[in-house]
Amino acid sequence: MILNRRFVLVSRPQGVPREADFHLVEKPVPNIGENEFLIRNHFVSIDPFMREWLKRDTYLPAIAIGDALRANTVGRVEASKHPRFQVGDWVQGLSKIEDYSIGGQGNIYGLVDVTRVSSPSAYLSVAGATGLSAWFAVEEELQPRAGQTLLVSGAAGAVGSIVGQLARMRGARIVGIAGGPKKCEQLTDRYGYHAAIDYCGKDVVALSAAIAEACPDGVDLVFENVGGICLDATLLNINKNALVVVCGLISEYNSEPYGTRQLMQILLKSAVIRGYLLISYAAKLGEGRRAIIDLVADGKIVYDEHVEHGIENVLPAFMRLFDGTNEGKLMLQLI
Repeated sequence: MILNRRFVLVSRPQGVPREADFHLVEKPVPNIGENEFLIRNHFVSIDPFMREWLKRDTYLPAIAIGDALRANTVGRVEASKHPRFQVGDWVQGLSKIEDYSIGGQGNIYGLVDVTRVSSPSAYLSVAGATGLSAWFAVEEELQPRAGQTLLVSGAAGAVGSIVGQLARMRGARIVGIAGGPKKCEQLTDRYGYHAAIDYCGKDVVALSAAIAEACPDGVDLVFENVGGICLDATLLNINKNALVVVCGLISEYNSEPYGTRQLMQILLKSAVIRGYLLISYAAKLGEGRRAIIDLVADGKIVYDEHVEHGIENVLPAFMRLFDGTNEGKLMLQLI
């Protein structure tokens, strides 16, 4: 009998998630039915927004108590009764943190060509939701151009690092906010940012002053991943008709919402603040993926992956997102 290990939610975390909020359970792998296929998951994506799924309905329902955590995965088909998916095929989709998943039950999986990338894990990083989030943020939402300044918070993160590279290709000046000298050095030396700002130890006033120094002509475009005082300090430096695209608010995921105390700047600068979800571009994902893979193949984009190992290490891997110790797109390798 083949057993399926599943990382299951048993209580909704209050504040920082604890080991007691989850259980690793084992159950027999279910048999597949007609038009279904069995996937052996190889890599699981660990993403900040998973924290929101643990506590509330978002653009998807909250993860139910007793269910395995939702996550993007890459795996290989091991058995199939589906005409489109054959044994040996590699697939990527929104699935669960578990060894084996069943496809064809209304969930959406896509075939991926692992010969086009250096590792199947790329379909969770640069060729997955990470790279695609960056691609559509730049090409569809921000549309930066020469003469503009784009400020990216969480810039050394998996998405922010690619946003900066794509925006620089379009001629914009790119300034990133990150935590610590090592990540700031990485922004300029590896990802091609024109300037980097270390937020560590700074309050709103000090961070606003650092942004003003790095952006002497003000900020035209913002790609926001952090929220809190980072967003407030940014708003104090925006130009007239600025566009602020909000992709995430990681500073608030484990605490009460801070919100923003500088909304008056949106009024005074006739600016726009807009939420951004990759799901809005579902019909274009294939087009974006092909473009990203071509840029990587041509050496125009660099990316980093941080791979932890073993399903038993889901929680410590997840917590790396909030203490800033991950170095690249964070994921878990199951096999």
